[in-house]
Amino acid sequence: MITLIYSVFLVLTGIVAGLVGALTGLGGAVIITPVLSILFGVPLEYAAGASLVSTIATSSGAATTYIRDRITNVRIGMSLEIATTLGAIAGSLSAAFVYTHNLSYLLFIVFGAVILLSVYPVIRDGGVKARLKSDWSTKFFELRGRYYDKALKREVKYSGIRWWFGESVMLVAGVVSGLLGVGSGVLKVLAMDSGMHLPIKVSTSTSDFMIGVTAVTGSVIYWELGYIQPLLVAPILIGVLVGAYVGSAIMEKEPSRKLKNIFMLVLVVVAIEMILRGLGIA
Repeated sequence: MITLIYSVFLVLTGIVAGLVGALTGLGGAVIITPVLSILFGVPLEYAAGASLVSTIATSSGAATTYIRDRITNVRIGMSLEIATTLGAIAGSLSAAFVYTHNLSYLLFIVFGAVILLSVYPVIRDGGVKARLKSDWSTKFFELRGRYYDKALKREVKYSGIRWWFGESVMLVAGVVSGLLGVGSGVLKVLAMDSGMHLPIKVSTSTSDFMIGVTAVTGSVIYWELGYIQPLLVAPILIGVLVGAYVGSAIMEKEPSRKLKNIFMLVLVVVAIEMILRGLGIA
């Protein structure tokens, strides 16, 4: 039964999730899924369904601001979204088998370990990208752009590389999104920031744009499976939209290095939390 107090807590959870999602490009599901399943005792499949729908709201609330200010690179996002969407379909169709056979704990352990391994290279080099020469994919897929950085108060030009690497990671991100009910912004941001050498603000904002499309794909299948409960989702959506709007306004004014630190901290916390959940300790 959804009481008034319960709904208020859900709205507050949504606000925090939307704020974190907009700042880091993670979609907010990394907050919602643990809170619903651990604190509120919601079955994992329904928590995953609510998280997927909330990811759409995060994307809608944050991406519109980033696109308007030309920080999001829509061209790069849509080219990478092909693999993510295919992966989301495969992951969502596999979700029913995973949940009914109680195998989700394995996914959490593996996913948490992958995140921790992904954080190490970024911490080692201090998050500073070396200047690398453009490759064939830079020109072919036009992995270039520019945006005005309000924190630096100047225009930033950038040129990405290794489109093929980003596309490969996006396929995995889509599968993870469908299985765990997340936007897989973790893998998307890491692929674009560390793998394709795009600026962190471009990676974050483009991830916010992409996670919505990925989540829509998974949500349709989750709805057919009966894993999305409207009374549970509605209060969260209200909070997520508010949090995403505030987070997107903050992100534009923050220095890139500070955003990188926030992103790394969230990654470590999420990775540890997922491993503990997989081991049944969380």
